[in-house]
Amino acid sequence: MRFHRESAEVFVPDGLAVEDALARITHLAIGAHQDDLEIMAFEGIQHCFQREDRWFCGVVVTDGSGSPRDALYKDYSDEAMRAVRRREQKKAAVVGEYGVLVLLDYPSRMVIDGRNQDPVEDLMRLLRATRPAVVYTHNLADRHDTHVAVALRVIQAARLLPAEERPSRLLGCEVWGGLDWLVGSDKVSLDVSARENLQAALLGVFDSQISGGKRYDLATMGRRRANATYFASHGVDTATGLTFAMDLTPLIQHPEYDIEAYAQELVMRFARDIAARIQRALPPIP
Repeated sequence: MRFHRESAEVFVPDGLAVEDALARITHLAIGAHQDDLEIMAFEGIQHCFQREDRWFCGVVVTDGSGSPRDALYKDYSDEAMRAVRRREQKKAAVVGEYGVLVLLDYPSRMVIDGRNQDPVEDLMRLLRATRPAVVYTHNLADRHDTHVAVALRVIQAARLLPAEERPSRLLGCEVWGGLDWLVGSDKVSLDVSARENLQAALLGVFDSQISGGKRYDLATMGRRRANATYFASHGVDTATGLTFAMDLTPLIQHPEYDIEAYAQELVMRFARDIAARIQRALPPIP
């Protein structure tokens, strides 16, 4: 499979031919940066781990060259950091037994530029080659511009496919900013209680980020535990780890839907929920 960037790479940990490896994929995650997959899409990783009937494919859209760095990595050039992050992501693919890892290697600016259709075309090729049951990507309320841009490119790519080739489910997951604020009917809860050892191992692979000044490993595990505990105020915990997602499926089932309006309606439902709760507890007006 060829992509627009000559430096793009397809890595198959178990050595199967690329075409065959892509054809077996059932769960596909498309993230902006190295380690985004392990933070946002562990549900898909755990569903496929040590299974022969389910396979996980991770796609990293950007090259990772602009990541923050400190300690051992503080003097690394952008090119050196790009190489380190590529190696780390491959290690995670081995640890997590991914069916395929795809590194599209775009600079962030090329992904954010809505006029550049190259990432969209690459993602279309991958969606066609994998035909996954579920796709995980970033959510539309994420605070990172590149994350939102990746989510938009995924939606664009799926919309350009014939209806029968589109994924049956598209989930926008948490990274920069939690999704606890979504009202209950809008919140997709993903149980990630199992295999905490595997979760820790996958997050710990990214030493350039952790020792470089960002404790994504501790923060991610803490968020999952907090989501589980604070999920329901009037019931005991039924999980020890949850991640939340925004259901983006309607945006690919109905290409005529306005993406910005869809996201704004989720926010407005949250606002109406707040207003209703306040109104219920206010004293009556004399």
